[in-house]
Amino acid sequence: MANNAMALDSIFHALADPTRRAVIQRLGRGPATVGELAEPFDMALPSFMKHVGILERTGLIRSRKSGRIRTCTLEQKNLAAAERWFADQRATWASRYQNLDGLLEKLTGEDRGS
Repeated sequence: MANNAMALDSIFHALADPTRRAVIQRLGRGPATVGELAEPFDMALPSFMKHVGILERTGLIRSRKSGRIRTCTLEQKNLAAAERWFADQRATWASRYQNLDGLLEKLTGEDRGS
């Protein structure tokens, strides 16, 4: 459980930055070179590469180098861990809301019966 929590912490940390979220979003359409990924951002390539490094260490993306070209791909398996966490949270809250709805129906039904 602690390993899973640490993995989620690093994933959410990586996704906390808008540049890294944009990179993930772009890679959702398919592989791209670092140059293609960096193009929309007003930053030097070394600064952009720090973002790529964080995403790679987190396991959200993978890159491979062929000559001078580095191509990045999305690692959907690791992104799925965050999706599962959100799904679990939605299920928990949906259950709580259903319980609250049931209680409210019971209370309002008792008020009408009095």
